[in-house]
Amino acid sequence: MNVIYADNNATTRVAPEVVEAIRPFLTTEYFNPSSMYEPARRTADALAQSRAEVARHFGLADPSEIIFTGCATESTNAAIFGVVRANPNRRHVITTAVEHPAVLGVCKELEREGCDVTFLGVDRDGNLDVGEFIRVLRPDTLLVTIMHANNETGVIFPIEQLARLTKETDPSIIFHTDATQSVGKMPIDLRGELQNVDMLSFSGHKLHAPKGVGALYVKRGTRCRPFLIGGHQEEGRRAGTENVPYIVGLAKALQLAAEGFLDENTRVLGLRDRLEKAIGERIPHIEINGRGAPRLPNTLNVSCHCVEGESLLTQMDAYGICASSGSACTSGSLEPSHVLRAMNIPDAAVQGSVRFSFSRYNTDADVDRIIEAFPKMVANVRRISPYWDQEKNAPRLG
Repeated sequence: MNVIYADNNATTRVAPEVVEAIRPFLTTEYFNPSSMYEPARRTADALAQSRAEVARHFGLADPSEIIFTGCATESTNAAIFGVVRANPNRRHVITTAVEHPAVLGVCKELEREGCDVTFLGVDRDGNLDVGEFIRVLRPDTLLVTIMHANNETGVIFPIEQLARLTKETDPSIIFHTDATQSVGKMPIDLRGELQNVDMLSFSGHKLHAPKGVGALYVKRGTRCRPFLIGGHQEEGRRAGTENVPYIVGLAKALQLAAEGFLDENTRVLGLRDRLEKAIGERIPHIEINGRGAPRLPNTLNVSCHCVEGESLLTQMDAYGICASSGSACTSGSLEPSHVLRAMNIPDAAVQGSVRFSFSRYNTDADVDRIIEAFPKMVANVRRISPYWDQEKNAPRLG
């Protein structure tokens, strides 16, 4: 049985072109880019070329504004902790209640260290209230850290507007965005519409590069202390020998993503929308989470009333369908999704959440199989649920 992979917001298949780009740096060009002999200079040149390619992808003229890291979690930790430690006179941070754990965990740690953190809520569709955002900006606000697109629902936040409003209020407030889910799925211009963003973090394995490489954009002049200390690499801003093979792979993956934006927003979007329509027609009493907000073209989050999401995932796994119930970084937790809780999804549905996320490698046949199997699986789980009325095909009253 062929596996249908519909969990691309958790991780992605490494593109064959990326594998080929990486291969020489695992075999013949394996040298440390900091060494002084000729073969190492070739490796250093590949590192510099990759940095320039990543900068070009974001519309940047200065490649030195890109710092390579091990993953998006490291990038967000480096950005948030680095800014707070470099600017001790301000102690107010603004974020949202629906951030990835890599941001939420850091912000909660900052609270324990004495910072004042504002966690903005969202509405039923996952949208932020821009008016509330403006109201919580304060004279002592140091940092705003708000994700570009939500990893569970795909809801896209108006980062261009939020960053502009931040700078109009106080140009010294630093604006960071976790763009882990949006990079590779939509164009991002840090010298154009996102010119007011000071820092942006992302990871390679969400866009068909390997796990173990990420990057952090830091606008020149932004005060940020190094997170990893002990070496001169990355101009002293991130110690540790650079992962040249995977950095080369990241640059190649971004090049492929730029070439595939049209496909992402047409064919992949069509797959998502076809599945969403079919599920809505075949399964009663469901919530399409984030449907009323701008969303990434690849992401569908559906909550089925009176269903345990883990039971659905187990059935799908047996059938060869790979999906998830939320963030891969919270997999195994028995707690309901903090994102869906913040959106006030009904208690009867919040536990029955499944996220489907597609990529360029998914096909119409994949969606056909999910459409065929998923409604039957929901019906099977509801059949044994004490909260489901089989005769009425609806939740039991009370």
